[in-house]
Amino acid sequence: YRRLKAIEKLAEAGIPVGVNVAPIIPGLTDHECADILNSAYNAGATRASFIIVRLPFKVKDLFQDWLEQNFPDRAEKVLNKIRDMRGGKLYEAEFGNRMRGEGNFASQIKDLFGVQTKRLGLNQDHFKLTTEHFKKSSGDQLQLFTF
Repeated sequence: YRRLKAIEKLAEAGIPVGVNVAPIIPGLTDHECADILNSAYNAGATRASFIIVRLPFKVKDLFQDWLEQNFPDRAEKVLNKIRDMRGGKLYEAEFGNRMRGEGNFASQIKDLFGVQTKRLGLNQDHFKLTTEHFKKSSGDQLQLFTF
C-alpha cells in the first residue's frame, strides 16, 4: 500500500501520476488487473499501462523453478500461456512484441485492460507537460564548461 500512498501524495500535490501494471503473468496475476487499476484510480492516478512478463536469458530458468515450487498445480498452464503469447517460446526479444505479446490471450489481456482503463479514464496517451514551474539557472553551473 506504500505505492498507493505515494500516488495519493503526488496527485494531491498536482503531479500527474501514471501506473504500470507489470509484470502481468498470464494464468497467475492477470485477474488482478481490475483491482489494481481501481486502486490506482482511487489514489489519484490519471493513466495506466501494462507489460506482460518477460523472461530473458537466465530469468527464464529462475522463473520456471519459482513457478514449479510455488504454484505446482498451475505451472504448466502458466508456461503454456506465456508460450502462446510468445510464438511458442518463453521469451520474444522482438521490439513491439516483447512487452505485450501476441495471439489470442495477449489480445484478451490488451482488450480487457483497455476497457478497464477507458472506464476509469486512465487511457490517456501522455501527460500534458509544462515548463511553467521550472526555475532558470543563475548560470553558475555553466561556468564549469568554459575552457
